[in-house]
Amino acid sequence: MTVLEFDHAVTDYRLQHAYWLARAAKLAYDDEATIRKTTREWGFDRCEYFHAELDESFPIEDTQAFAAGSDKMVIVAFRGTEPKKIKDWLSDTNTLAAPGPAGKGLVHLGFSRALDSIYPQVRDAVQRFRDDDQSLWFTGHSLGGALAMLASARIFFEDPQLLPDGVYTFGQPRTCDRLLAGPYNEALAARVFRFVNNNDVVPQLPPEPVFHHVDDVRYFDSSGKLHEKITFTAGLTDKFKGFTSDAFAPAADGIRDHMIDRYVELIQKNL
Repeated sequence: MTVLEFDHAVTDYRLQHAYWLARAAKLAYDDEATIRKTTREWGFDRCEYFHAELDESFPIEDTQAFAAGSDKMVIVAFRGTEPKKIKDWLSDTNTLAAPGPAGKGLVHLGFSRALDSIYPQVRDAVQRFRDDDQSLWFTGHSLGGALAMLASARIFFEDPQLLPDGVYTFGQPRTCDRLLAGPYNEALAARVFRFVNNNDVVPQLPPEPVFHHVDDVRYFDSSGKLHEKITFTAGLTDKFKGFTSDAFAPAADGIRDHMIDRYVELIQKNL
């Protein structure tokens, strides 16, 4: 199917919009000049780029994101990271918990610190860009998906007037405990869409019971078909079709399924 132009008037869930937000999540990996040029081509007349170095106590060196605004829409996209590095983030002391937004529950310490490094600039850009009641969207892949979820939670719970219209994440790891997941799911019901591709290993980490996913999942099966609902048993059976023993091996199914290019491809295939 031919993909239509980026529709800035969208205010609800559409797979076409998921495609463009996946493109935005992919764009967040690029350099500032490419981000500014591409967002202009997509019809956004305002763009801010965020980049902050992290201290040496964490495996990932920096946090990167961008905000883009038009007369109808504001999007915030966070960059992900390499699977080998996300493995380091999801292990050892980096899985210690930090207080959640507005004191609600607990969140992954590493993710919290990464977001803290750029959150004030992100919040200020959203407030400036959203000057005429534009719709507000958060997106990200991998680590970027975790940051998109946490940023959307923080911006709403600290300022309920900034309710996001949608949060679309791709290959997002578990990010928080139940005491944040519950209020988040209630406040952003029918606004959060967490895309998971078959055996993508990152959404399986860090392990339960401390960390939990937020709703609402959209699942690509081993043949690439998108399911809006799938039972636990059916999902488990499907995952075994592509299973390999080392989920972090370069050629493993868990890594192949995690790539942002694969998410973009599968969404386009399902349009």
